[in-house]
Amino acid sequence: MARTANRTWPWSDEPPKPWHRAAYADAEPRPFWLDTGARPDPEPALEGEERAALAVVGGGLSGLWAAVLAKEREPERDVVLLEATRIAEAASGRNGGFLSSSLTHGISNGMSRFPEEMPALERLGLESFAQIVETVERHGIDCGLELVGDITVALEPHEVEWLAEEVDVMRGLGHDVELLDRERMQAEVASPLYRAGLWLRSGSGLVDPARLCWGLARVAKEAGVRVYEGTPVEAVEDGGEGPLELRTPRGRVRADRALLATSAFRGLVPAIRRRIVPVYDYVLVTEPLSEEQRASLRWERRQGVSDCANQFHYYRLTADDRVLWGGYDAIYHFGNRVAPELEQREETFALLSKHFFETFPQLEGVRFTHRWGGAIDTCSRFFAFTGTAHRGRLAYVVGHTGLGVGASRFGAGLALDLLDGRDTEATRLRAFRSRPLPFPPEPLRWAVIEFTRNRLAAADRRGGRRGLWLRTLDRLGLGFDS
Repeated sequence: MARTANRTWPWSDEPPKPWHRAAYADAEPRPFWLDTGARPDPEPALEGEERAALAVVGGGLSGLWAAVLAKEREPERDVVLLEATRIAEAASGRNGGFLSSSLTHGISNGMSRFPEEMPALERLGLESFAQIVETVERHGIDCGLELVGDITVALEPHEVEWLAEEVDVMRGLGHDVELLDRERMQAEVASPLYRAGLWLRSGSGLVDPARLCWGLARVAKEAGVRVYEGTPVEAVEDGGEGPLELRTPRGRVRADRALLATSAFRGLVPAIRRRIVPVYDYVLVTEPLSEEQRASLRWERRQGVSDCANQFHYYRLTADDRVLWGGYDAIYHFGNRVAPELEQREETFALLSKHFFETFPQLEGVRFTHRWGGAIDTCSRFFAFTGTAHRGRLAYVVGHTGLGVGASRFGAGLALDLLDGRDTEATRLRAFRSRPLPFPPEPLRWAVIEFTRNRLAAADRRGGRRGLWLRTLDRLGLGFDS
């Protein structure tokens, strides 16, 4: 560890060494979850004209849940799903597979914004989590579901205090949670950096997110949903009294209602474009660990793990005992740019490799087999928002900010509630009636995001103390707290 008189910083200040880079030099530049022979054959692209009661745009988790729930609620409803590339190709197949019941990107984030509604928000989240598990089991979706919970680890003294403060709050909101001291944390997962941990056993688990998507696509098709891949929607046109028209490169869909689940990609309505920025996150996955290497980690209960700094890592074991290791860097590109070449970033992979071996020095010599990146749909409050356009005939759900594997089902159902005019407990909550503040236009957008990233890193190095800029953003409700 690098030490100063004022702080204990968990990461060494030395730059990555050549062997850190060599560890991933031969890694496949593609998501581990998608690199499998189990991937279904592609669906056809839309050609010509289709007519539907509901058109869902986006073949990630939000769009798939919307299609499945729409048919569960009204089996006779005619539903079409349009995916620009392949099912699970974007964020839904590139994340860590952490399944969380939180609808607010963690309890702390929710408490800072809607404290009076948090009992309802956590209860609704836990109910939705249980419904995900029930759907997976009822339909036999082979997605490697593990209800093992997750551990947030403290790497610095002030983080131990943060975790201790969380325990009573989380229990008061109905969660099964346990605070682990250094010794008990080391017994769960062994790392010289760990000082304590907060083990959340309720509303938390792990999945293979791509297999979850493919399973939901199967369920949707069995219910009668028509699924088209390779079919980007270029525009939504509203002719007035008639149906909406969704234009694609080789055809169009005329639909009574439309639901957009477009994640970090360019929104088809202005309300999305103003409030979403694509932020790139990066991941490494190791080769399968040997029995000796697994024993050196302990980690027998296979919980998901993350640290609790502003710039945080998340990591877990896969079904074949690899370690998936991601996070820390969050990279925004000027002009909301999203492009395939941005999915590989040498600087970030080198930093991730260095931090991995500093966390688990007992794994020195392990190599990484996969490296990739993907764009997260980030909003200023850090959790999803919904809304409508075209006189209520179009709804959208976006802004999950990296914790959408679990929250996507709830968000999809909420967007359907808006389309169908349902008055529910969720639609009455201020958390969902409100929308996040928009980001400023370029070039101010880029400058604000980059300066904020700098200040978050500075806060981590100063024992979590937030400076004037971050405190101002906190008062304005502009997120940037995780």
